Amino acid sequence: MQLLNGKALLLKLRNPSRVTKTIPNSVQVNKQEVKVNFGIDEAHTLKDLGIKTPSPIETRYAWTGKHAPFDHQKTTSAFLTMNRKAFCFNEQGTGKTASAIWAADYLMKQGKIKRALVICPLSIMDSAWRGDLETFAPHRTVDIAYGAPKKRKAIIEQGADFVIINYDGVDIVFEEIANGGFDLIVADEATHYKNAQTKRWKTLNKLVQPHTWLWMMTGTPAAQSPLDAYGLAKLIDRTSVPRFFGSFRDMVMTKITQFRWEMKACASDLVHAILQPAIRFTKEECLDLPEMVYVKRKVELTRQQLKYYQLLKKRMVMTVGGDEISAVNAAVIMNKLLQISCGAVYTDEGDALEFDISHRYKVLREVIDESSQKVLVFVPFKHAIDILTDKLRNDGIATEVIRGDVPVARRTDIFKRFQTQDNPRVLVIQPQSAAHGVTLTAANTVVWWGPTSSLETYAQANARVHRSGQTHRCTVVQLQGSPVEKRIYSLLDRRIDVHTKMIDLYKELLD
Repeated sequence: MQLLNGKALLLKLRNPSRVTKTIPNSVQVNKQEVKVNFGIDEAHTLKDLGIKTPSPIETRYAWTGKHAPFDHQKTTSAFLTMNRKAFCFNEQGTGKTASAIWAADYLMKQGKIKRALVICPLSIMDSAWRGDLETFAPHRTVDIAYGAPKKRKAIIEQGADFVIINYDGVDIVFEEIANGGFDLIVADEATHYKNAQTKRWKTLNKLVQPHTWLWMMTGTPAAQSPLDAYGLAKLIDRTSVPRFFGSFRDMVMTKITQFRWEMKACASDLVHAILQPAIRFTKEECLDLPEMVYVKRKVELTRQQLKYYQLLKKRMVMTVGGDEISAVNAAVIMNKLLQISCGAVYTDEGDALEFDISHRYKVLREVIDESSQKVLVFVPFKHAIDILTDKLRNDGIATEVIRGDVPVARRTDIFKRFQTQDNPRVLVIQPQSAAHGVTLTAANTVVWWGPTSSLETYAQANARVHRSGQTHRCTVVQLQGSPVEKRIYSLLDRRIDVHTKMIDLYKELLD
């Protein structure tokens, strides 16, 4: 294959006539060579004929925006333009959002798509997606469909090139979206569509027609279980998986007990096969990022914490007796133990019982004082966030908070100030509220006040600092006090999702 002046391909084929019969204006120049215009339509046709073809975007597109793409971003954009329905599994921090924007802009310029709908977490609609669209495609119109249903409908009907909406918002304005001329749907953090039984999944499935472009993006495919691949695969290619979930489960899992399933040896290969077509770049493959180191800091439980921790363990023994413990019950009790370790446990009545956190706080202050840059502190429980934030502010440390009840506009402002101004120095975050999509490279230290049980959330949260634009060595600090914390961190470090080991963990703690 030879590229002629960036405008035509010269192909050497055994049977050139199958190309000349299929592609208008193609010319057979000799017995085995055919000249083809190098456009997106021709590239797709050649691909359908089984002829390996690059995307014209690589040589015929003026990469727009404030920053030139990395090579891996060009490759990713090219892959997306050549696949109407596809997965992008590039690791967090590799700039896959920019790749999708460039690919969409190119297809718009070629008349292949008219409008794009971006579905993403509420927390990153403005701070990540709109910000990146303004950076990489400033000539395009962008709007966010958020607020009351009437407001969302009006925004969609205004006709912006890119409309950004949160997952659950899609159902609210389904009819407007369906009739809104959206040729491309980008589902960011696509693991939110792993369960094909949810209303969210069914709504998206109804939107996706044979002609619809659908790009599903996540750095952590099937992070918790091979079962997570089912819903994702079914959206891209419903023929790739059995019709019924139970049949797929039997393909990748073995039933041990009523509540326990184990992954089959063939599961990884099967998951890889069904999650296609796909592209993946890791940070190590494509970016010259500083190293990321993980540090364990031992924290002594206070006398009060230890007392209640032991009392709860005794109750665990009494509760179990001779009965089988479920994963759900194990998770509830495990959560209580973590709450005690973090500084506040919720009673059966819903009240918060606060504990002395002086030991843990002292270690945190040491980490903050040692850090040359800003610091992210991930705290899994709301009341513990309140206690910690008050102590930091009382000590004169400029601190802001991101959790589920912080409005989107407020979050965007906090993220922007954190990245561009001297203060705040510390950002206290509930993991699930800012684990995805946000760039926080003003910090180079991540502290886990207490662990999350989700491997995906853990990896995504750490990636907020370890991504393109980071110039300092990054440190992840695990504050470890109780046995349950140590064990959970051990599982996360070995890339094992805690949810899959909940009953085993429960039994270990009993022993």
